[in-house]
Amino acid sequence: MNHFTELNLCSALRNNLAKNEFVTPTPVQAQAIPPLLEGRDVVATAQTGTGKTLAFAIPIIEALAAVPRSKVIKILILSPTRELAIQIDAAFKQLAQGMRIRTAVVVGGLSEARQLHDIKAGAEVVIATPGRLCDYLQRRLVDLSGTGTIVLDEADRMLDMGFLPSLRAILKELPAKRQTMLFSATIERSVAHLVDTYVHNPVRITVGTATKPADQVDLFCYEVEQRSKFDLLVHLLKHEAGSFLVFARTKHGADRLAKFLERGKYKVACIHGDRSQSQRIEALEGFKDGAYRVLVATDVAARGIHVDDIAHVVNYDLPQEPEGFIHRVGRTGRAGARGASWTFAAPLERSDVRNIERVLGIKVQYRELPPLPQPIGLVSDTTTVRTIPSIGSSQPAGNAPARTFTRSFSPGRRRSGRR
Repeated sequence: MNHFTELNLCSALRNNLAKNEFVTPTPVQAQAIPPLLEGRDVVATAQTGTGKTLAFAIPIIEALAAVPRSKVIKILILSPTRELAIQIDAAFKQLAQGMRIRTAVVVGGLSEARQLHDIKAGAEVVIATPGRLCDYLQRRLVDLSGTGTIVLDEADRMLDMGFLPSLRAILKELPAKRQTMLFSATIERSVAHLVDTYVHNPVRITVGTATKPADQVDLFCYEVEQRSKFDLLVHLLKHEAGSFLVFARTKHGADRLAKFLERGKYKVACIHGDRSQSQRIEALEGFKDGAYRVLVATDVAARGIHVDDIAHVVNYDLPQEPEGFIHRVGRTGRAGARGASWTFAAPLERSDVRNIERVLGIKVQYRELPPLPQPIGLVSDTTTVRTIPSIGSSQPAGNAPARTFTRSFSPGRRRSGRR
């Protein structure tokens, strides 16, 4: 399949594809859509940014258009994060415009009353995170007995996040005879037991090398002292064009980094697990629309952000696991565009970078540090500061042992001369 026009789709869906300028399918779309239209189970492994959402959305919308409307939940789509669920819902609304297909988003952090109202009003498609949906099932607020299709999107990420018990409980509620679509960004063996247990005679699709970043992403690395990372980030912001997605290890670190960027007059937003859903939506929409040039995030956003034009991803802190590098870097270089990844590694983290290269089969390009201000404070670090005896001490300065104390400094903070 070279063009969407080759598919035998209803006129409304064809028109929506044309209106949104979807003309040529990506490889995963070209391989997955035909068997899905035939009702086959599919297990697809492909890198992030390859168009997996459209690969399952088109067959689902076409199937719904061919049957009478009802208030039964016919389609269930599970995703690991709230942000991804919301974006899948937006994609469905875009493709099903004018087709009277109702959807409901079931996630934590949004109004439960609104979600249940959307379901009772006749949602045929429910897009959910496993935890919230499991809660509704336990309280008998949702009936999945008529659900004939399930999509496990980013299945490997759901397993990484500990959702396996919830997935098993949900799948137990579905009819035995159903269509199952399983999409994963990393190697299939991590979800092999899901495939063996819950997928029937699937068509298996592998697009590209899913264990390494896309070829159109340039991988750069700076070996930099922890206390100079903030100045290096500011240097990149001054000398590189485009938007920046910056990954910090902790929620506190992300908040602190965002505050210091704001003080530097940069338009910045922040996303992490402690932000309310409205704050997360506002941050993501502002980043998409260009109101914010910088989005600081923890790994909650590694797969929850689907923005086509992110120019730079910065690993301000290294990810916990090599696979996290794939998911972070996959936020740039999407839809065929070029992107850049910048990894900030302290000298003591040299072996961690080598491990990422070895596990993923990649090679980062080390860059020479640009001239940076003399570090005075530390970024998210703890250091030992040497002091001299106070003025007026009875001991001669030359013979006095140096006293030490430990202190932490925030991004961009400058220590005054006072002791």
